[in-house]
Formats: sequence, C-alpha cells, structure tokens
Amino acid sequence: MSHHHHGMEQHEPEQSDYLSGPQILPHRVRPNMTVAELIDEQFQAYNAARLNEAARLFAEEMLNPERDVTIGMTMAGALTPAGLGGCIITLMEYGFVDFIISTGANLYHDMHHALAMTLHRGDFRLDDTKLQEEGVIRIYDILFEDKVLLDTDAFVRECLKSLPNHPISTSELHYHLGSQLLKIGVKPEYSILAQAAQWNVPIYTSSPGDSSIGMNVARNALDGSKLTLDPLADVNETTAIVHHATRNGVIILGGGSPKNFYLQTQPQLWEVLGIQKGGHDYFIQITADAPHWGGLSGATPSEAVSWGKIKPDQLRDTVVVYGDSTIALPLLTAYAVSKTQPRPRRALYAQRDALLQELQNAYEIGKQSRP
Repeated sequence: MSHHHHGMEQHEPEQSDYLSGPQILPHRVRPNMTVAELIDEQFQAYNAARLNEAARLFAEEMLNPERDVTIGMTMAGALTPAGLGGCIITLMEYGFVDFIISTGANLYHDMHHALAMTLHRGDFRLDDTKLQEEGVIRIYDILFEDKVLLDTDAFVRECLKSLPNHPISTSELHYHLGSQLLKIGVKPEYSILAQAAQWNVPIYTSSPGDSSIGMNVARNALDGSKLTLDPLADVNETTAIVHHATRNGVIILGGGSPKNFYLQTQPQLWEVLGIQKGGHDYFIQITADAPHWGGLSGATPSEAVSWGKIKPDQLRDTVVVYGDSTIALPLLTAYAVSKTQPRPRRALYAQRDALLQELQNAYEIGKQSRP
C-alpha cells in the first residue's frame, strides 16, 4: 500500500524535517489558568504531550462537525465509584459520546449515586479484616457500607420484574434500568445509566455475567425467569452502529473486554460478514498497560492495524496516553467542553432497529456476490 504516504515521506527525511515540531519552551504558570491553557502551554513532552495530542485530536478532529464522527467510549476499571461518571455524563450531554461499552461493575456502582447511597473517600492502608468485621467494603481508597450492595441488588431485581420474559440485548437492560432510575427520581443527574436513558445513548456490557447486575439476572433465572442477556445481540447492534457511521472514533478508558468489544466491530464486518474492510478512524486510549506483556489492554494501535481494526493511513490519528483515567479523563473532558461547541445528540438507542436492518441488508447483498 503506497497511496497513504504523505508529504514528508516522499523523500528521505532531512534534519529540517526532524526539527519541524513546535519548539518546547518553559512557559510560566499563571494564577487561574484554564485547563485548556494549561494543557496547550505546559503539556509538551512524554505523557503530558500524549494527553495534549489526545485532547487536540478529540476537540479538533473527532468533534469537527465536517468529519461526522460517531464516537464510542469504552470503560474498564472502577471509574464510577471514583466519581468519573460526572465526566461521562458531561460528554453525553454535549453530544461528544454516542454510545458506551462498559464493564457491568461500572454500571452497577453508577446506580449507588442515583439511589442516593454514599461512597466515601478513605485510606488504602486500612486493615481489610477489620473492615470486613465492620461491614465496610473497600475499592482501593473508596469505602462504603456493605448494605449499599444489598440495597442496589434489591433495586435491580425489582427492575427485572418489568422486563420481558425472553432474551434481550444489554442495551435494552441498561435502558430499562436507567428509565426506572428516572422514574423514582432520586438523583438521576448523578447517574450515567439514567442520563443515557434520557438521551437515548446505548450502553453495552460485553461480559454481562461478570458483575452484580448479571449475578441478579442469574438469580432471576433460578426463580424460573426466561429473561437472559444476549451478548450476540450486542455484537450485531454495535456492529450496526459502526457500519452506519460516516467515520468512527473511540475513547478507550483502560482496556479489557470493552476495548476489544468495540474494536472487533471492524473484523466482524470484513472477516465474518464479508461486508467491507474499513477500520476505525480515530483512536484515543488511556491505559496503564504496556504492550510487552502481550495482553489486549496494552496492545498498540499499530498492532490493531494488522487486524483491520484501524485504517493504516489513520495511525497519525491515534494516541495512547500512558496514565491513570482518573487524571486524564477530567482533563480531556474539560478541554473538549472548553474548546468545542456541543453537537446534536445522535440518540442511537432509538434507531437500533433501523441500523440492524441496514446491517442485515448489507450482509444479504454481500452474500449474493460471494461464491
């Protein structure tokens, strides 16, 4: 493939090519600087520069109305207990995130905030045996009463009663949970699930058995319910969203199963369905995982190119920030909302049937042209 060489690569790079980047300067820090000013002026090298590149890629390219990018977000790691839901709600509100793939745990813990249950800042050096005796649960330096789990479980089971007695996609389950939170109206503005339901943002969980939400659905099955969660319906829905999009971009928080579940939509199109070989256009990942352990969480965008997950000529539109989502995501969010106008919300949840039909049609047409 030679058609994706640009400018500089036509000739052997010379000294001036290597030195064409912006000059690094020790800019002074001023009182009351905005977050955007801080990132633009201070974040000049190492992972600060990666965060600067990610922020600019997000604000200037991914959110550029002319690019028409459908933006996915993947969430792994305990982000909602740490209060990161506030960033994600902001991004959804501005139309900066169109659909979400999350671990079940993030959505389960998100409900505590909506149900007005308290999580507290604490110390990570406490004695866990003592905590267990006192009925206190610890997520590193976050502490909460064990009753929070039991009461959230009871809420989930109550919600399950009004769902159909057959398999559903996780987006339907999450929409239903969010709608029930809106109905009881405790503090829905603190909840990703509730706000996503209000704004029709679809939320998927790639491994739905792997959290307290799935555990309660499993209890339901012991009570004789035929309600199950269908991850294969999720594969088709997420693929339909990606297939329909003009361009696709993603913000990956951590890695894990949600990262792959998003990126596999492209191999699903070309390798399995035989529809097209595209690849995602924009890729931002915040991770603490390194590639040399061989795990998916640390795999680089260029490795993803070999799988047809990312377009080869878009590698310059990929950034990996090595760092902690609790530091990087608030900065990225603040930068985007400071620099960019809100976009109309796509409300993809309401369009699922049409998008699935579109995918079905493309698949049928492709089948006819194959031997």
